[in-house]
Amino acid sequence: MLLVVDVGNTQTHFGAFRGEQLLEHWRFATVRQSTADQLGAALRNLLELRGHGFGDLEASIVSSTVPQLEPEWTAMAHRYLGHEMLVVGPGIKTGMAIRYDNPREIGADRLVNAVAIRERFGGPAVCVDFGTATTFDVLSRQGEYVGGALMTGIEISLEALSERGARLPKVDLAPPKSVIGKNTIDAIRSGVVFGYAGAIDAILRRLFDELGGRASVIATGGLSSLVVPYCEEIEEVDDLLTLTGLRLLHELNSS
Repeated sequence: MLLVVDVGNTQTHFGAFRGEQLLEHWRFATVRQSTADQLGAALRNLLELRGHGFGDLEASIVSSTVPQLEPEWTAMAHRYLGHEMLVVGPGIKTGMAIRYDNPREIGADRLVNAVAIRERFGGPAVCVDFGTATTFDVLSRQGEYVGGALMTGIEISLEALSERGARLPKVDLAPPKSVIGKNTIDAIRSGVVFGYAGAIDAILRRLFDELGGRASVIATGGLSSLVVPYCEEIEEVDDLLTLTGLRLLHELNSS
């Protein structure tokens, strides 16, 4: 099996593939102080819950937006899995042209998502990833990575609102009941969710204008299911898109 690991700022999402089939996948909170041994113990426990073990993992790949955790994951693979873990970063083969001022600035997760949408759509295409930040990654009609946009994630905005507004309560994210909130909590949910949906649509329409026409749009990330139902320009949600991109990158680089 192939182990694929997507380390985000808030959550770590990883899974096990056999060929093109995703057998299992899990999420746990990203802890920046985690050591290789702690990661190995967590991985072993989750594998055992599904009847698997370290011996079933023949190869692995990691994409990390948390720099200090990347060496911990590679050390874990070396120590417990007995192989070198492939790392998404500068020098990795992507199978596509990258038209970015400095390709080294592209986040590993954004690169992985771009590979996944190129495989599915070719181009033009856009991936909207709802994570700690909300990112837009864009492919041209020729399937080239041409850049994108980044905006503050919805959870960060919600936290900032309660921290800066002394009389505003902390609010759990949930679908709004209506645009007109009848209490403070409902008003905040309405403003945050409908506001983000409107912002997403506005950015996508501007991207379409720059691309010279409509593009295929897919959303991913843990918060996509909350916002996408209120968006007009997003066609599809795939919560496993990044894991698929990691599998594709491993195939490109292992051959």
